[in-house]
Amino acid sequence: MYKQSGKTRTVSDTNTGDLRARLRFCAETGQIWLHEHRMLLVHAEAQASLRRELIDTLGMDRARGLLTRMGYAAGMRDFELARTRPGSDGDVEAFMAGPELHMLEGIARSTIISLEYDRNAGSFYADIIWEYSWESEWHRHYYGNYSEPVCWSQVGYACAYASAFMGHPILYKEVECSGMGESHCRIIGKPLEEWDDASEYSRFFVKESIAEQLIDLQTQVVQLRSAIGEKEKIPSDIIGNSPAFRAAYDLCQQAAATQITVLLLGETGSGKEVFARALHNRGARRNESFIAINCAAIPQDLVESELFGVEKGAYTGALTARPGRFERAHEGTLFLDEIGDLPLSAQAKLLRVLQEGEIERLGDDKVRKIDVRLVAATNVDLKQMVKEGKFRSDLYYRLNAFQIEIPPLRKRKEDIPIIANRYLEKYSAVHGKKINGFTDKAMRALLAYPWPGNIRELMNMVERGVILAPNGSRIELEQMFSGSADSPGPEFGLNSNGSLGMNQTESETNLQDEVLNGSMTLDQAEAALIEAAVKKANGNLSAAARVLGVTRPQLAYRLKRLNGTESQPSGVTLSSSDELAAGNL
Repeated sequence: MYKQSGKTRTVSDTNTGDLRARLRFCAETGQIWLHEHRMLLVHAEAQASLRRELIDTLGMDRARGLLTRMGYAAGMRDFELARTRPGSDGDVEAFMAGPELHMLEGIARSTIISLEYDRNAGSFYADIIWEYSWESEWHRHYYGNYSEPVCWSQVGYACAYASAFMGHPILYKEVECSGMGESHCRIIGKPLEEWDDASEYSRFFVKESIAEQLIDLQTQVVQLRSAIGEKEKIPSDIIGNSPAFRAAYDLCQQAAATQITVLLLGETGSGKEVFARALHNRGARRNESFIAINCAAIPQDLVESELFGVEKGAYTGALTARPGRFERAHEGTLFLDEIGDLPLSAQAKLLRVLQEGEIERLGDDKVRKIDVRLVAATNVDLKQMVKEGKFRSDLYYRLNAFQIEIPPLRKRKEDIPIIANRYLEKYSAVHGKKINGFTDKAMRALLAYPWPGNIRELMNMVERGVILAPNGSRIELEQMFSGSADSPGPEFGLNSNGSLGMNQTESETNLQDEVLNGSMTLDQAEAALIEAAVKKANGNLSAAARVLGVTRPQLAYRLKRLNGTESQPSGVTLSSSDELAAGNL
């Protein structure tokens, strides 16, 4: 329980240094970041003009509701940021971070007149004064002194922040406003149920009926389009809208209506089996079996028995007769993944099956007719394997009747946010967590990463992020790449210090000052940087070198040069290979 009454507390009295230290400006990219959230520096007059246009277009009530909800969204995002402050779990400093951020963002200066809360009991009371409110200032500029309070977005912000802080709805009412000619603005906050007229104010937090009507109309249009063009609908398990993906999917759709043999080309993890299932599910055999087999995962001496079946006693260990994958896929679809790894002996028998439409089980002389739609896939160049004599040319031309090349994820960047959010929904449900999305920094890293493992790698990375992210928060970059060999670095579009092209932190500025004023030598500063990098990389010199933007031999050389001096980083030792590399420089 916390209680402060009779003693005012102004935000300027608090330590906002840690929040200011999280603010970064990047002159090269034109981006502003507050921790991992991208921010905008907007002219107050331009924002006020937009506010005025909303009022003139939608009317005072609808504009008030829209601006209140905008402020509410901002308050929620700022609370997420405040939760990451060290030592902010449940104390008054966690609450004060809201007014601090409000001031840092140029909205208003807050003074706490009274603050009482008990999270366990659910009680809350706050009396806060706002000075220099931009919203009331510009409202009065355009409309003169108004008859009602006008700090709508600021009230929405306060309601959201306090509600998130307490864990249940808190409603603020503006009881004084400089937009009405008062000297300052003043708000009172209490639990929603303690206000007799709560419903009158709560309506501003609900989407306007006009928006609901537009959404309903949009839903109806989508339903009509779906009914009219059902054949154009992309299955839910295939995700994407980029031109490269669309081209592959259009070919898939055309092939699905036929019985032609299809060869899927694509890198590992790019979704070849997903396309194969789409071919089956949208074709005439959709009600029959879909059988998949990975040719690379079967020992060579068992490939024929797996594909064509085996009779009892055909070889040692064959205790019972069993059908192969072709028989199990009869009248359905057989998907042969990694067909390039099929042995030459099995390739000859596969060609005969495709030509004759019949098989013989291993150890049997009975011919069995089969009717199978074949879909094959590979991540290697079969044409090159044919030239090298590792793949039969007649089988290649038989399989290559209809070729679909599935683009790697790095060539369909537009689809990454869609795919990432789909897997976010999936794994949030699997792990019973509520995750609100990705931070701006994390999403930028997803877009910059080359994805050698394609969709499968993205899927695993999102699941790791869901597991590590606190419930009710957003996934941060480090949570997705935690424990990964591909830790954030320059290859992600980030700087060597893991930032997004941002300016120096206060600690870096202090380090510069110490060197320039003579309190620290250059060698000592270098040693401190190396020690910090090695510590951050958990002793991994290669990773530390990447962080510092140098090669491992260069780092080894610097460590050797510092060896034996008082500037040597503590806890850093060189292996014999490092010593050799350093000596060769």
